[in-house]
Amino acid sequence: GEFISFLGPSGCGKTTLLRIIAGLTVPTSGEVRIAGRDVGRDPPYRRNIGLVFQSYALFPHKSVAANVNFGLRHRTSLNPRERSVAIDEALSLVRLQQYRDRKPSELSGGQQQRVALARAVVTRPEVLLLDEPLSNLDAKLREEMRIELKELHRTLGMTFIYVTHDRVEALSMSDRIVVMRDGRVDQIGSPAQVFVEPASIEVARFMGYGNLLPGEVDGTDDGTLQVRIEGVGTVTADAPQGVRDARSVWLLIRNNAITLRPAAAATAGPQGVLHGRIRSILYHGLHIEAHVELGKGTLLRVELTAHQNRHLRQGDEVDVDVLRAGTWLLQRDEE
Repeated sequence: GEFISFLGPSGCGKTTLLRIIAGLTVPTSGEVRIAGRDVGRDPPYRRNIGLVFQSYALFPHKSVAANVNFGLRHRTSLNPRERSVAIDEALSLVRLQQYRDRKPSELSGGQQQRVALARAVVTRPEVLLLDEPLSNLDAKLREEMRIELKELHRTLGMTFIYVTHDRVEALSMSDRIVVMRDGRVDQIGSPAQVFVEPASIEVARFMGYGNLLPGEVDGTDDGTLQVRIEGVGTVTADAPQGVRDARSVWLLIRNNAITLRPAAAATAGPQGVLHGRIRSILYHGLHIEAHVELGKGTLLRVELTAHQNRHLRQGDEVDVDVLRAGTWLLQRDEE
């Protein structure tokens, strides 16, 4: 009954793994179990799964109701009246009852995707597989569909397995996230675990840690480490269990966990203050991205609100505060 997301960059094996579960790709080793039953030798139609593709794969000449009915006719023994009731229930779940007689060409992209969802769940599968189903929708529709998918999962109570390269989709909908890279699983955990405590540099980058700095541990104090960045300064960071005895670490800093102030206005605080010069400022609408050059050519990417940016200009000397809550440490192999 979980909502699980396979998250990773293109080519990491997300869709291949989904196709193996669906029975569309034969694995070279291992087992595929659904509800404890080994289905590795079963064809797709015997696995009791629903599948929603990136493309909606609707029959253009059939009505909405006929598209939803397609799976029922081929996978259940319901009579016509029972099928009609099941179709109405499925369309009700995705709020498309009034569109049952329309053709796909008369629907918006979001409505077509909901028809594909209704067709996939009408047979009440044990597992619903979703292969980047929102990638063809615009930003506003994607946001709306994320909410609808989560509500649908809550209503149906079946297992959802969702493939995406969008961390926002995975974080906002999932009970657990499987982060993949190069055909392997890097980390499995709740959204909070994966976001706050990434297990590797690659996972950290995927979760929004835009700054990666090599450092040496200078000291410890009540569960924190003093991390010295050569030619830059010292930053205080929480000490995860696995790196408390490390000497060399990677300091990961989120772009939005950094504040900038004109050098003359800053005072050293408990987080530690670094010093740099603003190399460039990029406007992104809701936020500003500043590139700050520290000592020895180290570059920080900093995400600021327009309000935070109003007194800062390219070329300004600034003091840099790093918020401890936005840092993470990973052990680094000593050179």
